[in-house]
Amino acid sequence: MKYGFTTGSCAAAASGAAAYMLLTGKTKTDITVETPSGRIFKAAILDIKRSENSVSCAVRKTAGDDPDITDGALIYSEVSIRESGFSIDGGKGVGRVTRPGLDQPVGAAAINRVPREMIEKKVSEVCSFTGYSGGLKIIISVPEGERLAEKTFNPKLGIAGGISILGTSGIVEPMSERAFIETIRLELKQKRAEGERRAVISPGNYGREFMKKSYGFDLDRSVKCGNFIGLTVDMAKEEGFGELLLVGHIGKLIKVAGGIMNTHSREADCRMEILASLALLCGADGGTARSILRCALTDEAVEILDEAGIKQAVMDMAVERICGNLERRTEKMKIECMIFSNKFGELGKSREAEKWFIS
Repeated sequence: MKYGFTTGSCAAAASGAAAYMLLTGKTKTDITVETPSGRIFKAAILDIKRSENSVSCAVRKTAGDDPDITDGALIYSEVSIRESGFSIDGGKGVGRVTRPGLDQPVGAAAINRVPREMIEKKVSEVCSFTGYSGGLKIIISVPEGERLAEKTFNPKLGIAGGISILGTSGIVEPMSERAFIETIRLELKQKRAEGERRAVISPGNYGREFMKKSYGFDLDRSVKCGNFIGLTVDMAKEEGFGELLLVGHIGKLIKVAGGIMNTHSREADCRMEILASLALLCGADGGTARSILRCALTDEAVEILDEAGIKQAVMDMAVERICGNLERRTEKMKIECMIFSNKFGELGKSREAEKWFIS
């Protein structure tokens, strides 16, 4: 299947081309960007516009064989001179953060950290090549962004006015469910063939820095299960693993505490209902439970639990239920679990989870 490139890669490519044209006065019709995955993105440069102090151009988003709603959208970058340093902001069609707990702070454009780094890296390369030592102002815009955002979770998450500029690897992997599940099984088979008796699974690389810093563990070594937590545990048992550690963000794993084994939002989204129920079991009053139910993000809910003095009790109960639900599903396969959040770091872990990282 054909892979595509993220909005972050497109923004970096457009920014590099606009900076080059601004600083040299020449026209650039294509540009290459090295993505964090190592793949090279060669982008055609479209709709070039020049003014006295700025240059604007666009790159067309391509999602490959992934059903991405931004496929075909034009990602624009306008670059202009400033006295020093680089500033990166969003223009028309790029959302703005209105609630805490996301990748960027409240008030900032919804251009995530890795895309910002990619933009700055590419523009820095252009400055070095041209010998320019001053500053540049970079504005990313997506004319269709506000309309496209209506088909995403941005409004619910508190991102207003457009889409987010995203991507951690710079590429878009095709998301054929069957192919993805077969890949999970193949990876489990390989690890079992190499003599592994214990499997570490995680929904993705979200939390990679947390795991490296806290436990010296690279999540690339885990089996990525995406939303298919239940199926992955089933396959691990079928392949002969005796023990399993599930590591992930509370936004995904809290669903498993409620018995939800496919954590995609189209299947179920009872995060706040589960957290509110656990809070009540740990002694919360009705007002606390209602506050949790009004949350859009799990980090918000965890903050309420923390203020109520029951965060750890709720997290311990959540971990216990996650392990219990998975052990019942696999008929007593030994399950350990570790959950974390963006704001609070480690939230909870089962009794023997930490032993997995002690050599």
